[in-house]
Amino acid sequence: MKSIYIITLFFSFTSLVFANEPRKILFIGDSLTAGYGVAKEKSYVSLIEKELNKKNKNVKILNGSVSGSTTSSGKKRLRWFLKAKPEILVLALGANDGLRGVKIKTSQENLDGIIELAKKNNINVALAGMMLPPNYGPEYTGKFKKMYKDLVKKHKLVHIPFLLEGVAAQKELNQADGIHPNEAGHLIMKKTVLKYLEPML
Repeated sequence: MKSIYIITLFFSFTSLVFANEPRKILFIGDSLTAGYGVAKEKSYVSLIEKELNKKNKNVKILNGSVSGSTTSSGKKRLRWFLKAKPEILVLALGANDGLRGVKIKTSQENLDGIIELAKKNNINVALAGMMLPPNYGPEYTGKFKKMYKDLVKKHKLVHIPFLLEGVAAQKELNQADGIHPNEAGHLIMKKTVLKYLEPML
């Protein structure tokens, strides 16, 4: 009887530990998601973690974003974070590919590989779309925007249509470079992403 009691206590304790473990959300992006130019706690990723935990969602956010990165590095970064066992991946790459004129086919194949790896490891994916300035030409910008839609359709993903919705080209919401959001811009990005992320929890 004593051994049964000890075993019961062990499983009860184990269940309690796992029940209290936070759900892990991984962000993989570039400088926009790394929070370039703002304090870490003011970046939209940190603001999301704070708000979700305020709502008792019990989450831990892992930010695997690197300034200047393109889609080519995403799969390697995801593979490194697999040991942390994230449940959700917010994939926010592609902006630098577009600004550098990378072939759409190459960017799409890179994103496809990241998504396939995530799905293989039972990670739900939210794909954040990006848009390019009109000076890149209607053909390239159109194909770039369509790339995200095609991936969402193929993999049946949660789609955040535009990461910088309401922020892009708004002088008062961006830093002096006109590209990276300031603290006010990150507040809007937080709301944009939360709208799609929260239902996934």
